[in-house]
Amino acid sequence: MEDKPLDVLTPGPGESAVDTRKYNGPETGIEKNLAGVLAEVMCVERVSVDSHFFDDLGANSLVMAHFCARVRKRADLPSASIKDIYRHPTIRSLATGLANAAPVEPSIPVPTAVVAPARTVRYTLCGILQFLLFLGYSFLAGLVADRGYAWVSAGSGVIDVYLRSFVFGGVGFVALCTFPVAAKWLLIGRFKPCEFPVWGLTYLRFWTVKVLIHANPMIFFVGNPLYVLYLRALGARIGKGVTILSRNVPVCPDLLTVGAGTVIRKDSFFLCYRAHAGRIQTGRVTLGRDVFIGEKTVLDIDVSMGDGAQLGHTSTLYSGQTVPGGQRWHGSPAQPTQHDYLRIEPAECGTLRRIGFGLVTVLQLFFLYVPLAVGGVYMLVALVPALHDRLEPGTEGLTSPDLYIDALVLSLLLFFGFVVVGLAVMFTVPRLLNLVVKPNKVYPLYGFHYSVHRAIGRMTNIKFFTWLFGDSSYIVHYLRGIGYDLSRVEQTGSNFGTEVQHETPFLCSVGSGTMVADGLSVVNADYSSTSFRVSRASIGSNNFLGNNIAYPSGARTGENCLLATKVMVPLEGEVREGVGLLGSPCFEIPRSVERDSRFDHLRTGDELRRSLAAKNRYNIRSMIFFLLVRWLHLFVLTVFGLANAELYDAFGHVMIAAFLVFSLGFTAVYFVLVERGIAAFRRLQPQVCSIYEPYFWWHERLWKVPDTYLNIFNGTPFKNVIWRMLGVRIGSRVFDDGCYMTERTLTTVGDDCTLNAGSKIQCHSQEDGTFKSDRSTLGAGCTVGVGAHVHYGVTMGADAVLAPDSFLMKGEEVPPHARWGGNPAAEMRDAPHQPEALTRKE
Repeated sequence: MEDKPLDVLTPGPGESAVDTRKYNGPETGIEKNLAGVLAEVMCVERVSVDSHFFDDLGANSLVMAHFCARVRKRADLPSASIKDIYRHPTIRSLATGLANAAPVEPSIPVPTAVVAPARTVRYTLCGILQFLLFLGYSFLAGLVADRGYAWVSAGSGVIDVYLRSFVFGGVGFVALCTFPVAAKWLLIGRFKPCEFPVWGLTYLRFWTVKVLIHANPMIFFVGNPLYVLYLRALGARIGKGVTILSRNVPVCPDLLTVGAGTVIRKDSFFLCYRAHAGRIQTGRVTLGRDVFIGEKTVLDIDVSMGDGAQLGHTSTLYSGQTVPGGQRWHGSPAQPTQHDYLRIEPAECGTLRRIGFGLVTVLQLFFLYVPLAVGGVYMLVALVPALHDRLEPGTEGLTSPDLYIDALVLSLLLFFGFVVVGLAVMFTVPRLLNLVVKPNKVYPLYGFHYSVHRAIGRMTNIKFFTWLFGDSSYIVHYLRGIGYDLSRVEQTGSNFGTEVQHETPFLCSVGSGTMVADGLSVVNADYSSTSFRVSRASIGSNNFLGNNIAYPSGARTGENCLLATKVMVPLEGEVREGVGLLGSPCFEIPRSVERDSRFDHLRTGDELRRSLAAKNRYNIRSMIFFLLVRWLHLFVLTVFGLANAELYDAFGHVMIAAFLVFSLGFTAVYFVLVERGIAAFRRLQPQVCSIYEPYFWWHERLWKVPDTYLNIFNGTPFKNVIWRMLGVRIGSRVFDDGCYMTERTLTTVGDDCTLNAGSKIQCHSQEDGTFKSDRSTLGAGCTVGVGAHVHYGVTMGADAVLAPDSFLMKGEEVPPHARWGGNPAAEMRDAPHQPEALTRKE
């Protein structure tokens, strides 16, 4: 018997794997064959053709995904997708639905493109050159910092130090902003639609420009007219009155055209390039006038939208798709809809207002923030005797006990001072600022109210604190402290994950008994190109929200709903209650099934109280442990920084560069050792358990290990080295442009795979009180598109392609050379605009 996931083979307490009602046998050949496949998958003798897959047979989506995979392998049966299962939830209705569907050709190997894998020599050489470029940049940064610090420290008195800090900081900031622009024009010129292999010299120039653009401090001005000027300087064609709120910078800006009055919401991808089969493909993104782009959207290359067109939240335009002017589309892939996503009236916001707002920002930056940042470092050294003495030549270096005492005191003050002061500020200042911005009132952009609204969002979305309190009972108290309405909350110990964001916390309501996985974005502000408005977003009671969901105000969901991962939350129609919602656009599925309720007895009464108390104690130990882990990291860096004092006098800029290189390398190795140490250097095994079992609490610790440092290595061979150190079974020459893997040791990635920016391989799922995990495998040469999400228990055959922003559900099996896409993902046969299936040249 072939291996099956634990969830397929193991029934829960009191769970029946077969329907106890009257048995109805098949009447047609297709019914007989489908019933036989399902009985085999469920390990039973027979199934009734009238039995409901979920209500009567107790199956769940993982079981039915394996059923669909078996059906697709049968030449005598039509292909079935998970969406077909939910539309036709009995053997009889499924047989009728598949028989009435349009005839489909056997699995697609056509058309195919022959791809030559990169050579290991070129792959290695590219990594060496990338490292040398990083060394050169660090050396240059060290040289500038050394000369600047020497000049600022030569000042006499506070006024002189301030003026010198103003000049040096201002010149340095302008240089940091203009250097990437100059490098782009010198190394690339104008981007044009083209295609080139990764790891070559053309790719090296592309990667250099991409890294410099991402490192540009102008990214901090997203949502400001200054950011639009920055994109224009890079070559983008952007009209007047455009508002861009997404921090995902278009790497090929010459290929971006945005008409006047367009709004692009946060977390949207419009990169103007993609990686496919080991090659970089660049293409145009053209947006007309007054276009609206919603939250968590992906615009593939070679797409366009006419004047006044709209693309809703959690939606995708695939390559070649065009939205005609005035039309509204949503979904993945996008399709026409009647819903109006631009729900706010315009306000007076002319050119003078935008210029004034940008000018005030520049004045604040140059006269306040930059001098404080530059002069503050000098004043810290000058005013703290221990630091001043430490920077004097002639100290004993690493052999001096005073070095470690100074580093200990300084790191403790900086780290725990940030925690205490940060919490105090977050619990007080935003509440005072919130008195200025009234709900449901339209304000013009780029004014006082807009500045206050943005300040509230920045202060209350600090990721450190959601990381610290998330996946524990204490996240409830934290969110309530910053303004969430969590009245009558039912404590579960896992009410929220570690990734929760919002636009204002004071208009977020969550009902009792609701649990939220990672990646929730509460969309409680509406924007036009001239105005904004905040309004309440309310999540009903007894809901469960999966990963990576944008939940907007006005959502048409009520109580007792299951919102699946990456679902497009509905904004029209009747209020959904007591159902599950899956996909983009969404459709109804069962809220829960018998197989997924096996641990419900642990969620009530005395058993819950005992388990919750034990989980709380465990989570407190985890929080203390990770505070110490992060402090120790800072302590080591502080020791190394202070130890440079004696050598700094002779090799100042070299030592600064050495500190930058050491910090990056030490950070990666340190957190790798922390994560592997928690797991005792053993691999995870597939699990099905309650969230109140100690294993799950231990697993949550792995999610808390900091890993943002991984983004620095995107697009380099060093990312693959770190994945291997973390336990990923990863092949040779994998191109990883920004993929995230949650359970490293359950993930297998074959040779020459291509993983795009924003993609995710998640080998677990939490569904109400049940935690499940299983292995996911990507065969050699696979491509995972921008923003795509691969769930647990998944197998992708060699050279398969998953389109951008797709959701490949748990248990799916993608055949070799196939093209899949959509949310939920299914085989894509009639999509000539999509990438070709692949065949690698051996």
